[in-house]
Amino acid sequence: MPVLHLTKRFFGSLVPLGPSAENDAWARAQLLDGEKALWNRMSRQDRRHSADVARRVVGLLGDDADRPVIAAALLHDVGKIDSGLGTMQRVAATLSAKVAGRDTAELWVRSSGVTRRIGLYLKHPEIGGDLLEMAGSDPITFTWAREHHLPADRWTIDPAIANALAAADDD
Repeated sequence: MPVLHLTKRFFGSLVPLGPSAENDAWARAQLLDGEKALWNRMSRQDRRHSADVARRVVGLLGDDADRPVIAAALLHDVGKIDSGLGTMQRVAATLSAKVAGRDTAELWVRSSGVTRRIGLYLKHPEIGGDLLEMAGSDPITFTWAREHHLPADRWTIDPAIANALAAADDD
């Protein structure tokens, strides 16, 4: 993930505000009931970020941004809810992954305390994909949650959609 994106996310996460009332209502109108329940569990800052990403996706794709694609943008980070980490702990988790490698998350998940929570945070794509699949989401929605941190050559959804989702998240 680019440093500029991470820097913007860090400073944005320091402001404990959710999406505007208009963006929140718009987001909820795009989601299935099971997805809304997951949206409600996301932090205010994550909901604000995701609503912004979804709006950018609509701007990039226009009419090709159908409900499952918008839901993918809104819920791509939903797997972070299981970690319960705050902003500074998320920074520590990201740095830990850079030093120890993301593969160590498998071991950390089997641990306890903050180490386990860091492992869960690092595995948020897989966890989010599973949560969305169990919630009855469209395959595009849960697949993007699983794949959004993978290199582009490993994405399995339509490249035009995946590129728009990735570009909207990097902004």
